[in-house]
Amino acid sequence: MGMDSKEKETEGQTAEDIAENNAEDITEETDAQETVQQEDTADDKTEELQKALEAEKDKLLRTAAEYANYRARTEREKAGIYANAVSDTINEIIPIADNIDRAIDASRNAPEEFRKGLEMIAAQLAKSFEKLNITSFGEVGETFDPEFHNAISSVDSDELESDTIALVYQKGYKVGDKIIRHAMVQTVN
Repeated sequence: MGMDSKEKETEGQTAEDIAENNAEDITEETDAQETVQQEDTADDKTEELQKALEAEKDKLLRTAAEYANYRARTEREKAGIYANAVSDTINEIIPIADNIDRAIDASRNAPEEFRKGLEMIAAQLAKSFEKLNITSFGEVGETFDPEFHNAISSVDSDELESDTIALVYQKGYKVGDKIIRHAMVQTVN
C-alpha cells in the first residue's frame, strides 16, 4: 500500500514531533484566517472612512454654496436699500428740480443774469443727479410707454406720430432700473 507524504514524514517521528508539526500547521492556518479577517476589517474601515469623507465633503460644499448665496442675497439687499434711500431722498428733491425748470421757462422776459443763475442751478442739480445714477425721462416726441409714463390726456396731431408724447407735464425719474416717479404726459392719438 502506498503512503502519502504526511505519513512518510511522520513515520520516523515521535508523538511530540507530530503534535508540534500539527500545531504549526494549525497556527499557520489560523494566522492565514486572521490575516484575511484583518484585511476584510481594514477594507470595511477604509470603506467607512471613504463614506465619512464623502459626507464631510458634501457638507463642506453645501456650506460653501450657502455662503455664496448669502453673500449674493446680502449684496442685492444692500443695493436695494441704497436704491430705496436714494429714491426717498430724490423724491424730496424732485419738486425743487421741477420748480427750477418752471422758473427757467418763466424767466424769458427776466434779466439775463437772473436766467443764467437759474440755468447754473439746474446744471448743478443735473450733475448731482448724474453722480447718483438718476436719469430723467419723458420728452416730447418719445414713444409712450405705460411702464414709464402716465398719460393724463391725449390730443390729435398731424406733426407727431400716434402713441408719442405731445406734452410733458412732469418729467419722470429713475435710479438704475427703479422708477422714482413716472412722467406725466399728454399723448398723441
